[in-house]
Amino acid sequence: MDFTVVQGDIAQQSADALVNAAGTSLQMGSGVAGALRRAGGEALNQAAVRKGPVDLGGVADTYAYDLDAEYVIHAAAMPHYGDGEATAESIRDATRASLERAEELDCESLVVPALGCGVAGFDLAEGARIIAEEIQAHDPRSLGDVRFIAYSGSGYETVSRVADEIRSTRE
Repeated sequence: MDFTVVQGDIAQQSADALVNAAGTSLQMGSGVAGALRRAGGEALNQAAVRKGPVDLGGVADTYAYDLDAEYVIHAAAMPHYGDGEATAESIRDATRASLERAEELDCESLVVPALGCGVAGFDLAEGARIIAEEIQAHDPRSLGDVRFIAYSGSGYETVSRVADEIRSTRE
């Protein structure tokens, strides 16, 4: 499926679902999770923690509370409480599981961050390639608008370059 690359704060996006870059505990600490927690409210963090822990590469969904979304899909691309680093396999599994959960929730729009590439320490270019490949390979049922978001300008440039490379290999 095709997707767009956008730059900005995921917590300011409007979509049916926003994907949280989570650890297996689902405790919302820093990075993407911290931004979503600050904007979504403490109830969002409490709801996420009640759904955890999940397996590495797994997901859980919660209501989005004060965010401009229906759901937050908490994707565990890194180990418990961020005490370990993400792997190619955990990023691939978490991305695939996020897309599938969005479909199960009948979402039409989804915003995905660079899972595992911030606090979890995975190389952004390599992680972006894995995420872009998973999105591109996804066979949508309800999803029509998938946005791959990067916060910083340099991150946006990296994700855009990788996404363009993935798209060109599929054409």
